[in-house]
Amino acid sequence: MTTTPTELKYAASHEWLAADGTVGITDFAQEQLGDVVYVELPEVGRVVEAGETIAVVESVKTASDIYAPASGTIVAVNDALSGTPELVNSAPYEGGWLFKLDVTGEGDLMDAAAYEAAN
Repeated sequence: MTTTPTELKYAASHEWLAADGTVGITDFAQEQLGDVVYVELPEVGRVVEAGETIAVVESVKTASDIYAPASGTIVAVNDALSGTPELVNSAPYEGGWLFKLDVTGEGDLMDAAAYEAAN
């Protein structure tokens, strides 16, 4: 059973956004991907628009594009993922976060109940 924290907002493409701008992929998404073996993170300072391809997560099954759930500037990336990409699987809402945005505008995001209903 996947978890969907209620304090986060969710994109239809399975990214989550926290109030502080932290972004990751959902428990549902990491479960569908399988064992994550590599994460390509964006560069700090990059300005992105909501819906823009921003990162790549590779698993033993496939590679999946990660989209920005909001517009803004990348202010941090999770460097821990370069050595332990499996954090995306084991802690998708904690240690497996991908990057942080200084949010200037949100994309089309859902609350937890709407995200669960869509999946």
